[in-house]
Amino acid sequence: MTEITVPSVGESISEVQIGKWLRKEGDWVAAGTDLVDLETEKASVQISAPEDGILVKILRQSEEFASVGDVIATFQPAPKGAAAVPSPSAPAQTAPASAPPVIVPTEPTRVMPAAQRMLEDNHLTASQVSATGPGGRLLKEDVTRFVSQAATTASAIATGAGVAAATVAATVGKVVATATAAPAAAQSQSLIQQGTANRSEEVKPMSMIRRTIATRLVQAQHNAALLTTFNEVDMQPVMQLRNKYKDAFLEKHGVKLGFMSFFAKASCEALKRFPSVNAEIRGNNVVYRHYCDIGIAIGGGKGLVVPVLRNVEKMSFAEIERNIGEFATRASANKLMPEDLEGGTFTISNGGIYGSLLSTPIVNPPQSGILGLHSIQERPIALNGEVVIRPMMYLALTYDHRIIDGREAVSFLKTIKEVIEDPSRLFLEI
Repeated sequence: MTEITVPSVGESISEVQIGKWLRKEGDWVAAGTDLVDLETEKASVQISAPEDGILVKILRQSEEFASVGDVIATFQPAPKGAAAVPSPSAPAQTAPASAPPVIVPTEPTRVMPAAQRMLEDNHLTASQVSATGPGGRLLKEDVTRFVSQAATTASAIATGAGVAAATVAATVGKVVATATAAPAAAQSQSLIQQGTANRSEEVKPMSMIRRTIATRLVQAQHNAALLTTFNEVDMQPVMQLRNKYKDAFLEKHGVKLGFMSFFAKASCEALKRFPSVNAEIRGNNVVYRHYCDIGIAIGGGKGLVVPVLRNVEKMSFAEIERNIGEFATRASANKLMPEDLEGGTFTISNGGIYGSLLSTPIVNPPQSGILGLHSIQERPIALNGEVVIRPMMYLALTYDHRIIDGREAVSFLKTIKEVIEDPSRLFLEI
């Protein structure tokens, strides 16, 4: 028997959260097959089967926490094609001897007013409930008993309280049998929704990534002197350039030309001119970087992640777009590695793709600046003494006022505006 343990998933990471088990107990798996997703404070990683064999028992369930080195499952190496072992915790598929009798509802001869109101309140019909009143009358007590029995059975199904499949079928049949023979489980689920959906609560542990995001955002608010400055940019020049060359760009490079590559290159140009925005405070020192490692905020499967593009100043437009696309695909599948998210000297966050018109992004420590992009909207502006309609975007730069002066921050944002409104500057380096 082999133990499946939590591996070391990165420097300084000692705890993980169990994500989704990709295989069930008793499953035959080939060597290298992913068994489970692990959520770390930085990214998701997978544990694979060490060799051909059977996943015997899962010791840590989804959303539980485990430390590096903890045993989370047991694995039985076996020859390929061996039969899967049964789950040790699987309940026996037999009904207990004391299964309650099945009560078949009969059509009442008369429904009492109080019973009718209760039927309507619970979205039931008289044919579903057994009438016990004189002369076959359906009483309020009959409906109350039916609803109580249905709720008890539905609760047992929902919690999986050791009820075998045959028992569940018999018990549900007792309380929710209908003239149309609707599925028992579906009827019970309907009763759960009717009775508790509007007042239900669900408590789930915060994911590792969400915990890290929360910690770092609070850290940024407490340890940095954050201030945000705004500007707006006319997107028409970039949009015209993109529309003119997007087909040729796609044909040559195999990737679509987006707006993010323009802003990444424009940010590099601005970071060269104002190096304090690309710096960080380290103790009593200021560390200036002579390279641009730009983090691109991406909505992943488990929340917002910020993978880092390394040395953007040396990248082409196609390389930027290709890397962003790969990061987005891996983020959606929770396949980003911790090293993809480490470092970074500056961040770009595009809330516009979600419809944000204006926001104040929070710096990702220990960085000193973050650029926020927003929705493109057609707005009237004054241009050369005339009112014209242009596609406009608000820009926001949040910066650490401890090392970046207001003049530098405003000039930084103005540089990005100038480059985007005249993209030829990117190629002429002016």
